[in-house]
Amino acid sequence: MLETGSSRRPQASATEKRNVIVFGASAGGVAALQRLFEKLPNNLAAAIFVVLHSSSHGLCYMDGILSKAGGPKAHFVKRRERICFGETYVAPANHHLRIEDGSVEITTGLKENRHRPAINPLFRSAAYSFGSRVIGVVLTGMLDDGAAGLWEIKRRGGIAVVQDPLDAEYPSMPNSALADVNVDHVVSLEDMPSLLISLCKCEVET
Repeated sequence: MLETGSSRRPQASATEKRNVIVFGASAGGVAALQRLFEKLPNNLAAAIFVVLHSSSHGLCYMDGILSKAGGPKAHFVKRRERICFGETYVAPANHHLRIEDGSVEITTGLKENRHRPAINPLFRSAAYSFGSRVIGVVLTGMLDDGAAGLWEIKRRGGIAVVQDPLDAEYPSMPNSALADVNVDHVVSLEDMPSLLISLCKCEVET
């Protein structure tokens, strides 16, 4: 586990919790997310957002896979909607997922890192909207999508979590995040659910 370095943190009430979790995954991500959600309680007091690089065919059942596995109930975002804590929002094929003003929406903007949905738009918008309440998680995948967004989460006082590259089916994305970001926690999939549950119980530092 890597310890937190110094960073500028936005002002926050001592009663605020870390209750926004953003996941980014690519190759190997379906199995990784399924394993994670199997150990997350369905009453976790957090809003969860998921971006997975995949073809339209490969992504079309992801909401059902996650809901069946466990954790807060998952659904694809189809339009702009108010965020409800205790739910999981999944980016649909060919759409970026963005958070703004307490709502989540989908967009068809330009591809980033050769993908739509891409991880960085979600991570950046979560950091801008929720600051130190955000927990960013980079999982297995190729290339480096998610690293820049995770850096923004850290810059705004959030927590950066990366799957241990030795545990990842495809370690490129975790390695890229570790190279570019002062990461707080590097953990296996086995240990990640308990870490996230613990982080969601912590008050945000002021």
